Amino acid sequence: MFNIATYGTLEKLINTTFSYMTMVVLLLLMPTLADAAKKPGTPATPYTYYSVGNPDMTPSVAQTRPDPSYVLMGGGPDVDEAFRWMIQRAGITPATGGRLVVIRATGDGGYNPYIYYSGRKSSVSNTYQDGWVGGASLGLTSVETLVIPSTAAANDPFVNAVVSRANAVWIAGGDQTDYFRYWKGQALETTLNGLMQKNVPIGGTSAGLAVLGGFDFSGFNGTVTSTQALTDPYNLYMTFDPSPLSTSGGFIAPPVFANMIMDSHLDSRDRMGRLVTFVSRLISLHTMAGTQQLGCTGGVLQNNTARGIGVGVEAALLVQRNSDGSHTGRRVTNVSTTTESAIYFVNVTQGPTVCASGRPLSIPTSAIQIRKLADDTSRINLSDWSAYPVYKSGGVESGSLFPTNPY
Repeated sequence: MFNIATYGTLEKLINTTFSYMTMVVLLLLMPTLADAAKKPGTPATPYTYYSVGNPDMTPSVAQTRPDPSYVLMGGGPDVDEAFRWMIQRAGITPATGGRLVVIRATGDGGYNPYIYYSGRKSSVSNTYQDGWVGGASLGLTSVETLVIPSTAAANDPFVNAVVSRANAVWIAGGDQTDYFRYWKGQALETTLNGLMQKNVPIGGTSAGLAVLGGFDFSGFNGTVTSTQALTDPYNLYMTFDPSPLSTSGGFIAPPVFANMIMDSHLDSRDRMGRLVTFVSRLISLHTMAGTQQLGCTGGVLQNNTARGIGVGVEAALLVQRNSDGSHTGRRVTNVSTTTESAIYFVNVTQGPTVCASGRPLSIPTSAIQIRKLADDTSRINLSDWSAYPVYKSGGVESGSLFPTNPY
């Protein structure tokens, strides 16, 4: 019971009581007010959204580009020059502005400052860090990251609105299984395909690279080692997209990579054996010289048309279409790289002689061709690899790859 004497006057008691009542009402309303004040990217949404720069500014650069551009990055430290190239290929300049959108299923907005801000010498703001891309100084008006961890997020109107207005798209690393499970067949895939129709530059690293082939290692049962793949090409971990293998139905498959499958961290994780097996699995069964059956059950491509690209850490393959319709690729890496940062191109000229469940893979001697791009001046014609020299050739005997050091 309140004591009026304690408060001095009845008026003070009334005012104090009213203040308490007001606080109670506000406390009761707080969840409602908080919900009303929520912005895109808060926990109430199925996605998380981060931005830097001015995402509300409308760039004047045309979103549709004359030719497509792709970046295949092999994981590890990101390659600064690859992002600068994407910005340039998007037609972005300081006069036009432009948006770069990062999509991922896990993680945060860590790419935003790295891509947007600059090193000390070229910074246009008070935020700088040596080794950053410098997108703002090149003309980016914003870098936006969307964490899209569910089918609900992949179908969210805000998510698709942000992605649809991008002038360049980057698919971050992580677990490609998430991308197939959450993004494939959803509105986000339709949005990405629409951007590819406009030749908006698209790139990815590690898992983001893995989903850019016409065929992809999906990883639905976990990763697979080279030894596991060579020992049994149909083991539990050898899962692909599309499944079953098909020349159509792949996830966001750019036409230039229609007959290809990608792999990352190639040399640092010794993945050449599994890349050779991936390529082999794409080759259909056929009969050679009227007697010998070659290829793999479930394969859908002919000899020598199935190809694989393996990218080493801290390396990126920049792919562009030229005026004659061909596609060329060149390698870039960081000056600070501590590895060879090479890119490998693998094809099998003669299908496997043994490719069956529970049996080690066998491929004729010299039927495997490996081309290696390890400098920043050479170019490889991705429409026809034949003009680029073979680095090493080899085979597989009872599950053992030779030469034993294909790098």
